[in-house]
Amino acid sequence: MLEIYSTTDTGLLEKREEMSKGCWVNMVQPTEEEIVRVSETLDIEVDFIRDALDDEERSRIDREDHHVQIIVDFPYITHDDAGFPIYETIPMGMVVTEDYFVTVSLRETPIIDDFKQRKVRSFFTYKKTRFALQILYAICTYYLKYLKQINKKTNEIENELHQSMKNKELYAFLALEKSLVYFTTSLKSNKIVLEKILRGHYLKMYEEDKELLEDVIIENTQGIEMADTYSSILSGMMDAFASVISNNLNIVMKFLTSITIILSLPTMVASFYGMNVDAIPFQHSAHAFWITILISAVLSSSVALVFWKKKYF
Repeated sequence: MLEIYSTTDTGLLEKREEMSKGCWVNMVQPTEEEIVRVSETLDIEVDFIRDALDDEERSRIDREDHHVQIIVDFPYITHDDAGFPIYETIPMGMVVTEDYFVTVSLRETPIIDDFKQRKVRSFFTYKKTRFALQILYAICTYYLKYLKQINKKTNEIENELHQSMKNKELYAFLALEKSLVYFTTSLKSNKIVLEKILRGHYLKMYEEDKELLEDVIIENTQGIEMADTYSSILSGMMDAFASVISNNLNIVMKFLTSITIILSLPTMVASFYGMNVDAIPFQHSAHAFWITILISAVLSSSVALVFWKKKYF
């Protein structure tokens, strides 16, 4: 998909059919024809576009002639077969030229939609440096937003685990822990890119742009700290619940073992009185059956009382 936008002097965002100076070219999972068209029209290296379409591409910033390529990871949400949300990251490429601004990604994202719907203040397609920093800021904002959702989901699953220890909740914890690992790795990679932009001369920045970049770095750092904190909490919770599940299993096994011992005593007494020998006491008594029952009841009750005092059940 190839979309072309341009803002007027009054700040109105208009969709265009052809690329012109100061426009924004948004590419989402573009075809080979669209890649070639943009590359030839804007005189951009084809690899600058294709690099961002590799879902394993690392975050980085490069400069070639008057073109700057920025690749960062942005978060997105998918769902598994059971409908549980899975949080992952994928690269987004930004190519800044003297006259054009290009964004490239493998999938649509609400981050870009916010710009298309004019939800971002002071947004102009021809202010390319500020536009790039605004996208980076929006990415950090969505990281923080999704981290809060992960934390909320963790609390919900924790409450469910308190009521019932099921594999479903544990699998959900594993999925969230995996998401936090993705977030932490991507945020740290993005941090390197942001620091290079701050230290280097990749983009021409005014004073207000530097302030915005500092805000982006602060938000990104906060995201890293939140992801690390939530990951530590989640890891500790999983270890704690694993211990709880193991302890519950031990309690159940102890209870069942105690019941088995108690029930085995009447069986043992009945087995003795079932033997065909003359040495069994009271075997010729008219009350032999009730004596057997009484002996079994006394033994079982005595052992049950001992187990109860020892809190075996």
